[in-house]
Amino acid sequence: MSPSKPVRIASLVPSLTELLVALGLGPHLVARTGFCIHPAAALRDVPKVGGTKDVNLAKLARLAPTHVLVNIDENRRDTADALRDMGVELLVTHPLCPADLDGVLTQCELAFGHLPGVRERAAALRTELQLALAEVRPEVFAPQRVLYLIWREPWMTVARDTYISRLLAQANWHTWPPADGGATGASRYPVVNGDEPWLADVQQVLLSSEPYNFRHEHLALAQQLCPGARVQLVDGELLSWYGPRAPEGLRYAASLAAAG
Repeated sequence: MSPSKPVRIASLVPSLTELLVALGLGPHLVARTGFCIHPAAALRDVPKVGGTKDVNLAKLARLAPTHVLVNIDENRRDTADALRDMGVELLVTHPLCPADLDGVLTQCELAFGHLPGVRERAAALRTELQLALAEVRPEVFAPQRVLYLIWREPWMTVARDTYISRLLAQANWHTWPPADGGATGASRYPVVNGDEPWLADVQQVLLSSEPYNFRHEHLALAQQLCPGARVQLVDGELLSWYGPRAPEGLRYAASLAAAG
């Protein structure tokens, strides 16, 4: 893209929307999803184009973005294909651990690094990330078996190769079941039936605040899955958003491990 051509960005991923604002690109945002809520003040006047799974492509086309940011886990393949047909520059992301934020920053620099301040802000975020990764290392903490619940009716958890699981692993907390879910698809977020033998050995049950907003009334229900475990509510945004809050997410996982 010519440096003189106006940059108009649509983000279809909450983590990436927050990252764009942190890079100073808020003024270039022309579209977001209804789940892109942080930071609220910067996004107040940015039009919404549906959800991450049900993007209103007609409305998005009318907003004429030059660039659209998507994620393999959070957005649909047919949405990405339709966006390519629209002729926009598509930035496809798939970070699987906190360290992968570096690659996402590189994607943003390649697309927007000609804009004032972007590279400098990206460098500052990289520094903060590296400091957090140096602080939060598995060998510092006692190992724990963890059931991380993201949904109920049915109960759903996370596979070992998801961002959430790998972030927790930095604090030596290992999610169960001990299986990868693959690059895409429902197996990345397996259903828990409640009769799995390994549930008896789980030491920590974490009830996320998103995508299902677990509350205090769900603690006893989750305790029934793992009677011998400690059950607690956790901040799902800190543990799953991979933008500028990744360093804070690592330190949050460390605080859970230190208290657990």
